[in-house]
Amino acid sequence: MLSNAVKRSLASPACRRAIASSTAVIIGKPAARGISSRLAASDGLLLSQIQTGTPSRSAFLSTAAAAAASEAAPKATHQPKDPSKAPASPETPFAPTPDRKYKYFQNVEITPGGVAIVRFDNPDKKVNTLSFALMHEAQSLWNDDIHSDHSIKSVVFTSAKESGFIAGADIFDIQRVQDKSQLVPVIEQALNFFLRMKSKGVPLVAAIHGPALGGGLEWAMWCDYRICTDSPSTKMGLPEVKLGLLPGFGGTQNLPALVGVQAGLDMMLTGKDVRADKAKKMGLVDLVVAPQSLEKVAIETAEGLAAGTVKKSRPKKKSLVNRIIEDTPPGQYVMWNKVKQMVDKNSGGHYPAPYAIVDCVKFGLANPGDAKFKHEREEFAKLAATKESDALIGIFDGMNQMKKPSVTADPLSVKKVAVMGAGLMGAGIAQVTAEKGYQVLLKDRDDASLGRGISYMTDNWDKKLKRKRMTKYQHNINSSRVVPLSDQTESWKRHFAGADLVIEAVFENLELKRKIVQQVEEVTPDHCVFATNTSAIPIADIAAPGEEVKRPENIVGMHYFSPVPSMPLLEIIPHAGTSGEALSTAFAVGTKQGKTCVVVKDVPGFYVNRCLGPILVEFCALVKEGVPLDKLDKAMKNFGMPVGPATLIDEVGVDVASKVATYLASADLGVRMTGGDLSLMTNMVDKGWLGRKSKQGFFTYSGKKDKKLGPEVEAYLNDFTSGNVSNLGEVDIQDRIASRLINEAAKCLEDEIIENPVAGDIGLVFGIGFAPFKGGPFRYLDSVGVSSYVDRMNGFADQLGGQFEPCQLLKDYAASGKKFHG
Repeated sequence: MLSNAVKRSLASPACRRAIASSTAVIIGKPAARGISSRLAASDGLLLSQIQTGTPSRSAFLSTAAAAAASEAAPKATHQPKDPSKAPASPETPFAPTPDRKYKYFQNVEITPGGVAIVRFDNPDKKVNTLSFALMHEAQSLWNDDIHSDHSIKSVVFTSAKESGFIAGADIFDIQRVQDKSQLVPVIEQALNFFLRMKSKGVPLVAAIHGPALGGGLEWAMWCDYRICTDSPSTKMGLPEVKLGLLPGFGGTQNLPALVGVQAGLDMMLTGKDVRADKAKKMGLVDLVVAPQSLEKVAIETAEGLAAGTVKKSRPKKKSLVNRIIEDTPPGQYVMWNKVKQMVDKNSGGHYPAPYAIVDCVKFGLANPGDAKFKHEREEFAKLAATKESDALIGIFDGMNQMKKPSVTADPLSVKKVAVMGAGLMGAGIAQVTAEKGYQVLLKDRDDASLGRGISYMTDNWDKKLKRKRMTKYQHNINSSRVVPLSDQTESWKRHFAGADLVIEAVFENLELKRKIVQQVEEVTPDHCVFATNTSAIPIADIAAPGEEVKRPENIVGMHYFSPVPSMPLLEIIPHAGTSGEALSTAFAVGTKQGKTCVVVKDVPGFYVNRCLGPILVEFCALVKEGVPLDKLDKAMKNFGMPVGPATLIDEVGVDVASKVATYLASADLGVRMTGGDLSLMTNMVDKGWLGRKSKQGFFTYSGKKDKKLGPEVEAYLNDFTSGNVSNLGEVDIQDRIASRLINEAAKCLEDEIIENPVAGDIGLVFGIGFAPFKGGPFRYLDSVGVSSYVDRMNGFADQLGGQFEPCQLLKDYAASGKKFHG
């Protein structure tokens, strides 16, 4: 009821772009029709996708520290440690031996042709990362084994790990530096190492398989030649912007020099990665080979470069149009103006990193000497000290902590997943499940409904294939994993007999859902877990023992957000009788599907939608006072929300928002759902003003982007407000709406609806787009001070009523001076 429409709204083109974009700015691929069209930027905004291309959480924060995300993280506690005080990653003690002189590298191998092969190999991690310790050891390796050895004619850098080249710098090294200005000499030392490598005067070749991200790609760009494999796992990018940082090892200078200013800015401002074919086309790599040929070809290329039989890599030749844009004063003037417009538009001015990246590129073009690298590292240190970077790194760290449920039971070994219902939700669930290697049974009542679900998945895969985000082979494999079934399929019961997990995604009707439980239990094995995708019905009601339900311990909620392939959040909701095995199984499957899973107590609205309820009420209150709709929307967008409340309700559907607010008002939230006149929305429903879907809601819609406040709505609002016009300031609007949301989040923590502040932050950032640069509601409270925020709420409570009274947990934290993080 509540969430399906909220989910659809948050995933609407306008809203999803806004949520997604909070950290990255898309400059877009220029067209070839003059300067203005070449610089025309995409309207798309990136954060989620909290990423471009895939919906997985790594996209949101696949940064220089992406590698660390793959490591098992400590379980979150009620008081998670401040990331800035995070302990060092556990590392095994290292004692050099003749067979292994270095911890982070295998011994240097020198071929008969004089090629030194340097293989990255961190024994403590599944992937290689550039830590301070690795960089220090690299200097020793270079000085002791390579620099003075005149028999070495060229050098190949590669990885001994199948998992990839280098996944980036170790973000936790940066966190542990309290005074961020101390990063400047650390980065300078690394730059001096790269310059010393170059000073030997022999060809340097990077042989890349798997991810080369952040510092990994920067290392490769210091080389003279880059070879990568055509493996789907091979990707290159500089995603530091997603953590509020910039490439610090020369990346802002070396990337534009290789691929051009526009293409370089596109990669750095979006943080997106590129695959092998595009990397070759844009000049980022010189050669693409099969994985099994990589090292052999790299050695041959290094020998050829040293002998002069292989041509040296050169920056990609610019087209005439690009030369006009990037290399002439008039073109540069237009280019930088357009870039600033796009950064302003897509970041909302909330994120300093995109501006710093642009500044570093401009500075480097004007100052071709070593000063450009000095400027870059100084800007890096400044960004590392910002609250925005701290918030984004906090989200990244929180995602690591959310990787495992607190329950200790082992999950089932799931091979076959059945999805009941082939509508938008069910088909989306089936799609992400098949993509991750599960066998999928997709069932609906008739072949027509089933066909629409299959078409939805096929269309999405066709789009990925067209955009080269998927190979034809992968497309075929995914399709082959899905078995379509309907009530008319005589064998459907036999297929379900092998299911380990069933995910139900049918209409919000308790009787129907319990009937489906009965049908499933009759044909599935005793171990099979039953997950319901309900957005409002209590899980306990669905699982209540009775004639329809015989295995209540196997029932759990898996609340997806729509469209499932794009939205990264999944709420896992156990009822009181859910077994630990069922809970851990749902969590494991959701994580493998690419979702960030938050375990939530079985209460009305669960977590995300429960927090939205008080916002709807406060919106009605502010409208009643006479605050104009455009002023409300603008205030909350300036706060950092993806869209304003009036637009959100129109996208959700006024009818659904009204039903949501009424439902929660009659639930267990008490005074927290009072203070506003909900007839604002119920009267609109009676008039047929249902929002965008009816082309009339708070705004009148005549196209995808064309909306305005129509005369009928103006007259209605004038009557509703009795002609009142409020001059309430923007900060007051922001604090009244945000405090209702934040207080409800804190109340959820107090009532143990969520497990810890980390879950609360992740849930609202990924669920409703709570400003990522603020880090989520609990990090935001830490930054502004719980005591001052409680004082602010108490002032509202004295003036406006008990709906603003801070919950007891906030009062306790205010009195003690405690923080939620650290």
